[in-house]
Amino acid sequence: MCFAASRSSGRATLMHGRKAGARLAVCPFLGKVALEGRSYSVRSALKARKTGEGMAKGVLTIKAQPSYKDIPGVQYHFGRELLDRVRQTLNDKIIFYEPRRPSADLNSRGGRQSYISVATPIRIRPDPELADHYYCDLENYLDFVRPVRFKEGGIYYESHLRKADGSTNRGQFGHSVRIITDQEFDAIFAAGFADILPGTPLSEGPDGYDEEPLVIDRPLVELTTLKPFRDRAFRHSVRQAYGNRCAISGLAILNAKGNPEVQAAHIRPVLDNGSDSVRNGLALTGTFHWLFDQGVIAINGDMKILVADNFLPPKLKGLINESGSLNLPSDRTKWPHPAFLEHHRKTYFVG
Repeated sequence: MCFAASRSSGRATLMHGRKAGARLAVCPFLGKVALEGRSYSVRSALKARKTGEGMAKGVLTIKAQPSYKDIPGVQYHFGRELLDRVRQTLNDKIIFYEPRRPSADLNSRGGRQSYISVATPIRIRPDPELADHYYCDLENYLDFVRPVRFKEGGIYYESHLRKADGSTNRGQFGHSVRIITDQEFDAIFAAGFADILPGTPLSEGPDGYDEEPLVIDRPLVELTTLKPFRDRAFRHSVRQAYGNRCAISGLAILNAKGNPEVQAAHIRPVLDNGSDSVRNGLALTGTFHWLFDQGVIAINGDMKILVADNFLPPKLKGLINESGSLNLPSDRTKWPHPAFLEHHRKTYFVG
């Protein structure tokens, strides 16, 4: 029979429980264990008990124009002062939060003050070029289909951001990594993906895509590992970012029902360790999607369109934007990331 491990209540347990020793219970029939009330593979749980890793969900702050070496959906770069808290989230789930300051400039403003994406942190490794700094490698990254403000309808998603008098606890906002409860995670997740959660067809929303409702009987926390859900979220985010227009031709083709035909293309393919970040995506017509995947077309670092002339018929070349540049999202935080564009050029471009 399976034994459930008890879990103490309170935030202090989440943040410092590894110092007191984690409780472990084994389910021999499933080959899984319960560690602090969570289910893990035996191997992951034994590692977690030994190192104190993977015991809590967290919120990690990431600026729109980071001074750190972050790559969306691939790695989070941070200093030693955050190491213990980041370790606590390994093999669990994290949510990224964009603060008011979009850059390291203390006078900068314009950040969305919103939760923007979710991911699974899988390992921490030292930065070989910068002392006392580390990378946290990510899996299952997915942008929310809408940014979620830290407070909506007078309710704070993170309860410790609210003072007893109802005002915002700005001191807590100073923490770049904040531990949250499962319930807080679920509430943020549900708000971020409200338009596409199972049972909610996109055809009922304002975008009017031809898609069947998702029917998935899984807990919210598991959805980011499921391909149908990930595909829909990525497609929705990319189409929305580019206004349903092809980034290379500018065409906004509609089908007989009046719904957009533009596709969501990965810059660095998923099979080549590409992420489902909107910054690893381009909205393209079917033809230009195929040409991009085949390396006939690529994008330079200045967003200029590169063409392998020997492989592209003149008629198709005539459809490319007259400016020779991509049609980019109005929101600069959703522009293609240079790291993904560079990888595509070096790996796939045949020009």
